Amino acid sequence: MIVGLVRRDRLTLRQLLSYLAGARGHFIFAGTPEQVADLMEDWFRTGAADGFNLMPPVLPWLFDVFAAEVLPILRRRGLFRQEYTGETLRAHYGLAMPESQFGG
Repeated sequence: MIVGLVRRDRLTLRQLLSYLAGARGHFIFAGTPEQVADLMEDWFRTGAADGFNLMPPVLPWLFDVFAAEVLPILRRRGLFRQEYTGETLRAHYGLAMPESQFGG
């Protein structure tokens, strides 16, 4: 990602360090809800990503914006679930509950 960034934007070392300091080395993207959904769909459909970790700079506000504006687009496109199938992550993935190591 960093090499691509340098090649594409021809950043100076100072610019690169400034860019990476804010993003902690992660890909940054901002756009309209449609543009964000388009990028996520493109990465998913081309095999560049099989999931995403969101790191909004202002919590919870920007996550709430993402949930209200981008997720509905992804749901309409069939790229995000409408609801979970279980009450826990383990149940959602159909995993058995392990025995307690504490005997309880």
